[in-house]
Amino acid sequence: MRPSHLSALALVCLSGCLSTQHASRPEAEPAASQISNAEEASTTEGTSEASVTPMAFETYQLVLLRRDERWQDDPARDLSALQKAHLAHLTRMAEEGHMVAAGPFGDQDDETLRGLCLYRVGSVDEARALAEADPMVQAGRLRVEVMTWSTEAGYVVFPKAPPRVPQKP
Repeated sequence: MRPSHLSALALVCLSGCLSTQHASRPEAEPAASQISNAEEASTTEGTSEASVTPMAFETYQLVLLRRDERWQDDPARDLSALQKAHLAHLTRMAEEGHMVAAGPFGDQDDETLRGLCLYRVGSVDEARALAEADPMVQAGRLRVEVMTWSTEAGYVVFPKAPPRVPQKP
């Protein structure tokens, strides 16, 4: 493993420890601050705290697509037309700059887990609204689970994605 991978892994582990330590405090720090504090705690001996730079993060909205338990296979339903509409929706989300990546899963233990979409829209609510407009979701074939995913700035690049629109504070 490269040193940056090791330090990132250490930060994730330490941030979990810090989250536990701060959980009882009503003014618990946000996750990004906890990771910065974890980075400070993980500095090597002889390194001054003044030389530690807080880690910058990029935030995305991760949408997991799951097979909906309510779905009933209907021989009269044209699944190929529904699949085309689903793919058209995903293409439109990418072309409009809402989504940076999407794709199905294979070889997973949980067969209800069908795929994921990685949005960059600024809020879980907006990503949920866009994902729920998917014809597969509207037809009850899929359901969505939406969460925030953060990664170190510059670590992941999506060459086909449009440039990120700066968010207003």
